[in-house]
Order: sequence, then C-alpha cells, then structure tokens
Amino acid sequence: MQDYKIIQKTIHWLMALAIMLDLNVAQKFGGEMELWDRLESRADHATMGLIITFLFLLRILLRYRYGAPSLPSSMPKWQVTAAQIGHYGLYFLMGALMLTGIISANFASDPIMVFSSYDLAFANHNDDLFLIVRGIHEFCTNAIIALIAVHILAALYHHFIVKDVTTINMLKFWKG
Repeated sequence: MQDYKIIQKTIHWLMALAIMLDLNVAQKFGGEMELWDRLESRADHATMGLIITFLFLLRILLRYRYGAPSLPSSMPKWQVTAAQIGHYGLYFLMGALMLTGIISANFASDPIMVFSSYDLAFANHNDDLFLIVRGIHEFCTNAIIALIAVHILAALYHHFIVKDVTTINMLKFWKG
C-alpha cells in the first residue's frame, strides 16, 4: 500500500479536530465553574468522547482492513521504531482515555447526559473509584497531549526538513 485510503485520511482528520475540540472543553474542568456550567461541559465532553470512540473503532477496523503505507526506505531505523511506538502510543492512549472516561462517568455523582438523552452516570456513585479512574484519565490526557505535540513536530520535520512524502500523504485527498 503506497497511501492511506481517503476514508482513512478523513477519519484521521475528523478525529484530530474532535480531539482538539474535546481537549479544549476538558481544560475548563480545572477552574472554578458554576454547577450548571460544569454539568453542561461534562455532557459536551462525554458526547464528543463517544463520537471519538466511534471514529476510533472505525479507524482501527479500516487500519486492519486496508493497512498502512510503508514508511520511506530512507528513514533511519530509529525513526521507524519511534514512529511505530508513537502511533501505537497514540492508539493506546486514545483507547485508555475512552475506557477511563466511560468508567469514571459511570461512578460520577452528578448526571452526565450524552446526546441530551442518556445518563452515563448510571452506576452507584463511588467517590473513591471516580477519583482513581479520573486520575488515570487525567494522566492519559497529559500524555496524549505530549504525544500529539511530538506527532505534529515529526510531521513538520518530515515535510520541511526531510522533504519526503510522509506528511503530504496525509494531507492529499486526491490521486495524481
């Protein structure tokens, strides 16, 4: 395979946009908020999280079905290894964020309404479990932010310094 399928690229960029928006909503949680604002932000965060979960599962399915293009043969082995670790790290952290987000929502004391109709906080409220799982969720959030930054820097490096097709392949939605 020389390039990703257009559907794979589309899902990649939809997920990138959704994750950036969701991280922006989530950063509000650290500050002081009125209860109604916190509940609304949690609902927005959880709804976007479920949309990202759906896109993630679709992305994994398409990756399994269509694979991924080979990295440039000129790429040093350490960079190939770093790229593989980085991509699997992103997948792992996305999965961990989804799982810990859903689990922590289940034990929340306040309702977390997704799609304005379904409460994710359906389990018995448990502050201890909520705080433990939320702590893992916050750690994964910080880790994925760092890994996203490395991912973007690597893409810029390949485009502007190495000048190979690694980055342009993810930006190009046409054949030719």
